[in-house]
Amino acid sequence: MTVRTVDVLIVGAGPAGLAAATRLAAAGAGRVEVVEREQQAGGIPRHCCHGGFGLRDLQRPLSGPEYARRLVHDAVRSGARLRTGVTVTGWAGPRTLETVGPAGLETVTARAVVLATGARERPRSARLVPGTRPAGVLTTGELQQAVHLHDQWVGSRAIVVGAEPVAFSAVRTLRASGAETVAMVTEQPRTPVPSLRRAVPLLARTHVVELLGRRRLTGVRLGHEDGRTATLGCDTIVFTGDWIPDNELARRGGIALDAGTRGPAVDTAFRTAEPGVFAAGNLLHGGERAGVAAEEGSAAAEEVLRHLAGEPWPAPGLPVRVENPLVWAVPNIVRPHGPQPVRFVLRPRTPLAPPRVLVSQDGRVLHRQQLLLPARPGRPLHLRAGRLDGLDPDGGPVLISL
Repeated sequence: MTVRTVDVLIVGAGPAGLAAATRLAAAGAGRVEVVEREQQAGGIPRHCCHGGFGLRDLQRPLSGPEYARRLVHDAVRSGARLRTGVTVTGWAGPRTLETVGPAGLETVTARAVVLATGARERPRSARLVPGTRPAGVLTTGELQQAVHLHDQWVGSRAIVVGAEPVAFSAVRTLRASGAETVAMVTEQPRTPVPSLRRAVPLLARTHVVELLGRRRLTGVRLGHEDGRTATLGCDTIVFTGDWIPDNELARRGGIALDAGTRGPAVDTAFRTAEPGVFAAGNLLHGGERAGVAAEEGSAAAEEVLRHLAGEPWPAPGLPVRVENPLVWAVPNIVRPHGPQPVRFVLRPRTPLAPPRVLVSQDGRVLHRQQLLLPARPGRPLHLRAGRLDGLDPDGGPVLISL
């Protein structure tokens, strides 16, 4: 087994990991290494052939593959070492990871570790949808890889489960493959549908009761919240959204997870409870756009640089809690003297008109803000909460409510 030492080890070569690597290597952080279990770096954008990437962080419109190639190019040019086909299997110490790849078994010890392993959509099995196990059951990621990376036939009549932005990407991919989307199904109330996709029927307040078919999907049984049921013929179903943080590595390392997100609990500096271990990107909040994940990777890199320069690891901070109809908030920990201003990502449970958000502690309002956009399930709300100067380090949790 090979034993090596680096200055920063980044796990995951998606937008967050690559952006962090670019910033760290360009700033002279020493030996910066990125490991990625896939054979190609770039993360989910590699197989998202639609446009809209790069506007937020690169200020230029790119397709997903173009965006992924640009991130890889920038990381390598900055001096980061990128290793693909390498899987991290576990921890051999606080900042020592065990890997397996083309070079065999290795242990890599770093002064700082950045977890950027991303998120994945919850598959049919995890959603506990009953029925047989026929072919034709996919997530959006599986669909996009089959169509855009492998040029495979996926079906002719499809149902898309979900009505988040990623669901519309699934509709676009199905159209590119030659398949017809016969319906979009969501348990949420009816929401405005982009004009480009109004030709696709949207079945609101409806869920999938059962999958039908043996060797190949032949249809689904649907149930409305009022008790009505119906059967709809199809040979493909795509489950979209409902993101799960890819948290296995964090769990194996005993890193505390947030009860709401199920990703690592982090403070405003992207620090986990384990000294020297940071986390960023969709590992913290599945479903954010690639540009947001990349921005977080760059921001986390700034905090890693401070750590490498000798900034001490802080004591435990104040937990952040949310009140219904919010599901969770990121960051999950705040400190009176932490990085300012504080920016929260919030996830609502139900649709709401543009909400007013309150941040409080022990009944004292620390910040209030009227948001301009409505709340939609599965879509983030972004709150810039200022400096939170009134935080009491000996007080109770910080509460965010609508």
